[in-house]
Amino acid sequence: MTRTGTAFAHDFPFDPAYGSTLDDLLAVPVPEAPADFDDFWRERHARALRVRPAPEVGRVVEERDGVRVHEVTYTSVGDVRLGGWLVLPAAGPVEHGFVIGHGYGGRDEPGRDVPLPLPRSAALLPCVRGMGTRGLQPGIPSVSDEHVLHGITARESYVIGECVADLWCAATALLELVPGLAPRLGYLGESFGGGLGALALPWDERFAAGQLTVPTFGNHPLRLTLDCVGSGATVRRYHAQHPEVLDVLRYFDAATAATRIRKPVLAAPALFDPSVPPPGQFAVYNGLPADSGRALHVLDAGHFEWPGAKASTAELARAKGEFFGRVLGRKG
Repeated sequence: MTRTGTAFAHDFPFDPAYGSTLDDLLAVPVPEAPADFDDFWRERHARALRVRPAPEVGRVVEERDGVRVHEVTYTSVGDVRLGGWLVLPAAGPVEHGFVIGHGYGGRDEPGRDVPLPLPRSAALLPCVRGMGTRGLQPGIPSVSDEHVLHGITARESYVIGECVADLWCAATALLELVPGLAPRLGYLGESFGGGLGALALPWDERFAAGQLTVPTFGNHPLRLTLDCVGSGATVRRYHAQHPEVLDVLRYFDAATAATRIRKPVLAAPALFDPSVPPPGQFAVYNGLPADSGRALHVLDAGHFEWPGAKASTAELARAKGEFFGRVLGRKG
C-alpha cells in the first residue's frame, strides 16, 4: 500500500502528512512501557471504582434522532462534580450503552455525537474536568493549551490521569442509571477523547468494545519530534525547555496503553492531520494486539476542513454502526 495524505492544499509551515505512506504509518512502533505502567493504571482504576458517582438526571434539553437528551451530573475522583448529557431512547427498552469522550475543545452540547451508533442505546456524554461549560473546575484551566500542561510535572498530578478517571466514573454513573448494560457497553472517543479512551479501556472490563477516532497521546517520544499545531505543539514547546517531562509522559502514552487492550477496538486514524500527527495516531492502532478483534478505518484527513469531510464523516458513522452491531450484538 502506498496511499498518502499529501494531496491537500494548506498553509501550514510543515507537512501534516509527514511524508508518510500508509505502509510507513502501519510500521510506526510503540514505545516501551515503564516497568510499573500497569500497576500505576490499575491503582488509579481501583480508586475510581470506589467513587460513588451519585448521578442526578436533569431536564430534557432536546429530542431528536429517536432519543431524549437530558442534563446529568455525577461525582468523579477527588469529589469533583461534573456535568454532561444522558441520552436515552425516546421509546422502548435500552439494549446498548456508550460513554462518549470529547475533543480538546470540550463540549457545550451533545452535537454530532447524536445519533448514536446503534438504535435502542443509552449514552453518557461527560465533560471531563476543566473542559466545556459543564466540566469547569476551580484551579483547572479550561483552555486546551493550558489544560494539557496542568500538573504535568508529576504523574500523580497530571490532569490527563484524572480525566481518564472521569470516564471511568461516567461509566459507573451510566450503569447506575441504566443497570444491566455492562455486557453491551462501548466507548467512543475522538482526538483528546480518543487518547483518553486508549488509556481507559485496558483496565476496565465493563467496556466490551471501543472506537477511537484520530486519537492523541500516541508515541510521545516520536510525537515530540513532529511539528504540529494545538495542544501537541504546547507539550512539544514545554518538552524543549523541560526534557525530563518525558518521564511523566511515558505513563500517558496511548500507544503503550493500547498494547494492553484485550477487546475489539475500531481505530480511525488519519493520513493528514496538522493537530495530531498521523504517526502518533497509527501508533495507537499498531499497539492494539492483532488477536484483540481490532479494526481499522483510515481517514484521509483529521482536524482539517476539506471537500470530502462530510462524506468521510458519514462513512465513519456507518463503520461504527457495523462494528458495534457486530461486537456488542443486536437484539430483536
